[in-house]
Amino acid sequence: MDLGNHVNKEQRLQRTKSEAEEAVRVLLEYMGEDPAREGLSETPERVVRAWSEYCVGYSSDPATILKKTFENPEKYSEPVVLRDISFVSHCEHHLAPINGVVDVAYVPSERIVGISKIARVVECFARRLQTQETMTAQIANCIQDSLMPAGTAVRSRATHACMTNRGVCKSGTLLTATAFKGVFLSDLALKHQFLSGQI
Repeated sequence: MDLGNHVNKEQRLQRTKSEAEEAVRVLLEYMGEDPAREGLSETPERVVRAWSEYCVGYSSDPATILKKTFENPEKYSEPVVLRDISFVSHCEHHLAPINGVVDVAYVPSERIVGISKIARVVECFARRLQTQETMTAQIANCIQDSLMPAGTAVRSRATHACMTNRGVCKSGTLLTATAFKGVFLSDLALKHQFLSGQI
């Protein structure tokens, strides 16, 4: 299982569900709330359950998702492009939502992969505490390392609640991050076609 620098399952299980719920109660009290009042009495349990969903990506290995591939008998060598793969992540600095879309392209060599698998890779990395830049690079690296295509391109575009709902409070601000591998680095025309939506 590829969890990078994250704690392993045994370390994580040292913290119990009840301890996590208690941490939510402490946070509610810190903010001036009464966690025992009717509207909040079940909130700690709900929050822990919700975060188990938000961060389900820690329990998956994205490389395993791409293990099932298919032969490329016709030697198809044009870009395969998936656009506007929606994602929801959470920033590792404020635990605030990141909402956006990812465009992914790869140029096949020996193997191709079912397109749903690429969307699952995006979901796996998104469902972790992230920066958008890191997530974008992780998706590109995973596809390039697993499929060994001639090249991979990834672009993510997203809004960050840590910027729109707090701090500078600039709603609608969109962050774009890109990552390019192989022919998308060496062929500037191909890179431009991907970025401009021509392919």
